[in-house]
Amino acid sequence: MVGMIVNALIKNQSFYANLSNFNFIRSKRINKWLGLGVFKWVVKNTAFKFFNQSLKVETRVGLPELEALRKEMTTAEVGHLIGFGFVLVFAAEKAAGGDYLFGLTIMGLNALLNLYPSLLQQQNKRRLDRLIERYRRRVLGAGDREPARPATETGLPPKK
Repeated sequence: MVGMIVNALIKNQSFYANLSNFNFIRSKRINKWLGLGVFKWVVKNTAFKFFNQSLKVETRVGLPELEALRKEMTTAEVGHLIGFGFVLVFAAEKAAGGDYLFGLTIMGLNALLNLYPSLLQQQNKRRLDRLIERYRRRVLGAGDREPARPATETGLPPKK
């Protein structure tokens, strides 16, 4: 809840574009070692799949829909990161006060409920960025439709 509130407050700030391109862990190998694939399976095959239905695509979509999806993914990711940071401070305060078991328990739950969803959003966002770039090259690069907008307007990382 804290993540959603703080995210809504900072969404229109200039530094938010940097947050939308933030990658905490880029390595596929580290993500695999952390068990992100297992977490992804759990999200896809349990009741967690019903939580954020705005991040679901079931039909063919165009560039505007992909960019809107990326924006929604960024909102969810940043909200989870903010929530993780908030709970991290709370758990550290409890541990510093001598309540180590409670602090450790809260951090375990925090990792599962805030950190892993954020890492999964980052992984999915990287996949979506590749899809958007491919779409731009094939469809918009050919001049069939609207011209491609600069990356700064879409919130995507600059082209390499």
